[in-house]
Order: sequence, then C-alpha cells, then structure tokens
Amino acid sequence: MAMAKAKAEANGEEVNSIVSDFLHFLNASPTAFHAVDEAKRRLQTVGYQQISEREDWELEAGKRYFFTRNHSTIIAFAVGKKYVAGNGFHVVGAHTDSPCLKLKPVSKVTKGGYLEVGVQTYGGGLWHTWFDRDLTVAGRVIIREGKDGSGPYSHKLVRIDEPIMRIPTLAIHLDRNVNSDGFKVNTQSHLVPILATSLKEELNKVVTDSPNERTDTYSSKHHSHLLQMIASQIGCRPDDICDFELQACDTQPSIVAGIKKEFIFSGRLDNLCMSFCSLKALIDSTSSESDLEDEIGVRMVALFDHEEVGSDSAQGAGSPAMLDALSRITNSFCSNSKLIEKAIQRSFLVSADMAHALHPNYMDKHEDNHQPKLHGGLVIKHNANQRYATNAVTSFVFREDFVVRNDMACGSTIGPILASGVGIRTVDVGAPQLSMHSIREMCAVDDVKHSYEHFKAFFQEFSELDAKIKVDM
Repeated sequence: MAMAKAKAEANGEEVNSIVSDFLHFLNASPTAFHAVDEAKRRLQTVGYQQISEREDWELEAGKRYFFTRNHSTIIAFAVGKKYVAGNGFHVVGAHTDSPCLKLKPVSKVTKGGYLEVGVQTYGGGLWHTWFDRDLTVAGRVIIREGKDGSGPYSHKLVRIDEPIMRIPTLAIHLDRNVNSDGFKVNTQSHLVPILATSLKEELNKVVTDSPNERTDTYSSKHHSHLLQMIASQIGCRPDDICDFELQACDTQPSIVAGIKKEFIFSGRLDNLCMSFCSLKALIDSTSSESDLEDEIGVRMVALFDHEEVGSDSAQGAGSPAMLDALSRITNSFCSNSKLIEKAIQRSFLVSADMAHALHPNYMDKHEDNHQPKLHGGLVIKHNANQRYATNAVTSFVFREDFVVRNDMACGSTIGPILASGVGIRTVDVGAPQLSMHSIREMCAVDDVKHSYEHFKAFFQEFSELDAKIKVDM
C-alpha cells in the first residue's frame, strides 16, 4: 500500500513538472515568433547548434542541430551515431500559429470619439470569444539601427504585458434579440479593438524628440501612442520602426484549473500543446551521449507556421522546408543525390495537431463509436477523403481512433500536405481538447504528459519497430 502511494505521488510530481514547464512555454509564446524564440532558447540551453539555410552544412553523426525560417518555423534534429546516408528520418510535425486578430498594414482608425485599432482575422477563429477580453499586442518589429538611421536593419520581438485594448459587446438593451437570434459578428465593423478616446489623445499628445522626423514615419498609419509604447518596449525611437507584424493577444495567463486541478485553461493550445510535447520529447530523448549511441536514423521535430491558413507560404508545411532539410542532411553524409529517395521511404512522420474531445453538451457531433475523451491520451485521426493522412499501416503505432461524422466537415492538418508533397509515411494524431479556436481553450493535464511520453517513446523505439514492418516487400 505504501509502495503504491509512493508511486502515485512520484507520478503526480512528474505530471506537475511537465505541466508547469508547459505553462511556462505557453505564457512565453503569445505569437508564432515568440514560440520559435522559446523553442530556440530551450534547444540552445541543452547544446543544440544553430545552423543557417544560407550556409553550407557540415554535420556529424551523434550531433544535434536546428534552423529557423522567418523566425516563425523551426526544424530541430539529432543525428544518430550509427546514421548513414539513406537511413530514415523519424519526425514529429506540428504548427506554431493559432487563429488570431492581426493588425492591418494601416491600423489607425478614429471614429465616434474613439481611437481604434484596425485588425484582420487570421484563420478560422471563434471570433465572438474575442469580445470583452483584456487585450494587448505582440509580434515582431523591423527597426533601423544606428543613431543616424543608416545602420543595419534587424527584427525585434515585442510584447506589451499590460491590457491596452478591448472589443466591447453591444448592450442587450440595444440588441434585444441577441439571445434568440444569436450573436452575429461582422468582422469588419464590429471586431475593432478600442485603444483610447480622442479626448485623452488630445490631452496627452506624444511629442517627438526627433527634429528631423522622416516623412515615411509610421505615425500616419498607426496611432502614435501605440508606436511610442512599442518603441519604448524594444528600446528604440518610434521613428526607427520600419514595419511590424503584430497581433492582438489575450493578457490572461495560461493556468491549471478545475475543482480537481485536472484542466488547463489557455489560449493557443491548438497547437502549442503538440509543439511543446514534441519539442520536449526530442530534447529529453537526445539529452545524453548514450541516447544516440545505437540510433541509425535522424530524430526530428518540425514546427511550421501558417497551418491555420492552409500552409501555403515560404515557411509553411506546403513549402520545400521539410524536403530541403531531409535532402541537405542526407547529402551532408554522401553526395549521391538518389539516396534521399530511399531515405524518404524509410522515414515516418507523426503529424501532431490537437483533436476534438467529446463535448458533453453537444454529444451528437461525434459518432457513437468514436468519442475521444479528456485524459484518454493521443487520438488517431481518420478520414476516408484524406483530410488526414492516416492509414492502416501508420495507425497501428497508436491505438485511440477518432473519426469525424460523415455529415460533419472536419479540419485538416499538415499531415496530408507533407505526406503528398514529400511522400513520407504519416499518421495524424492529437491530444483531445474543448473550445478549439476560442480565445480560451481547454485540455486535460494528463494528456500533456501522455502526449509527451508517446512522442518520446516514438523517438527512442521507432528504429527498432520499423525493422519489423513488412509492406511493399
């Protein structure tokens, strides 16, 4: 009895450690840029070496590397000590982006005595959940360096921690039928955050300290107080800001919640949960010299941007980024260009993207025999029309099945894109969650640990398992 209690306590401590680490990752990653920056920091801390796609690669067996593309996609890999060119790649792929509101190129809006921020919708968000939230902005800024403005250009990540914006709902007294007719959002006119009142703007005008302010200043496109706050945050003058990619963010932190402390309430669980679990699994399965001693393949994590809008970008899963990485790694160990074709057929991709858990208030949205539940571990996704890339050969590695009802449309993942574009064997999986694409989503504490352990086992055991799979023989 005492031994069982001690084991349960040890397991609880492990769960708490993983979840605490996950919450830190979430709270450090309000945007895809920040998620990649946090992933980069973690990789460098444990000795992964950053390489550049612009340079030649000189790789060694038993070593660990990573590169970024646009600072919103990151690919990390560890080369087994027994790896030879033509051997396979064992990959977990996920994505760094989530539905959000991105600031327009000209975000300066003034109407009705208010200063507002023009935004555009990114991805398929549940936009009604963005109303009455305490919002801020985060993203990256391109600045001119040097006192005379002639220095190099660089990008800086920025995040305003305090709530500075809000999208207020219309009072029920002015919309009497909202509860019967539904809350209908016009994303162009209704989904516009309020930044300040014109009265306070006039009373607190920002006075520039630059007597020779350039005529191409950003102040004609964006509110001066917003630019001043961003400049102050990154340590430059507003006049040094050349461009930016910013998005609205919820200021409420990610937390463990529920009466039994079994849930995680957070934004961006889709898909930072899978990004974190795969990254941690790679790091922990390659942290010591012995971890790669008998590995004949390459262990890899690929975290892509722009999945929520179709992946068709230079840094999306639809780009050559994955194939480029596989080819360059293979060619670093042998100049025979035909070996990459053999390597791809020996490779395996786990496409990891969050899944829909059974909702107790909408149980008719799932098939009776396929109802993923929280705490149930990773879900395998099937779709006969190839919205998911799973087949019988790839699915046996995992066991919990998820099938979308025939009369319900399903989303897609990076799995089919990479499976068709690269030709790699693929299984689509994901941890179950509720409120997908809401500004605040919900998943189970246990499923974070389950996902991490499954990905770690995949990295550690797949080489041996793959030798037993006999298909196309």
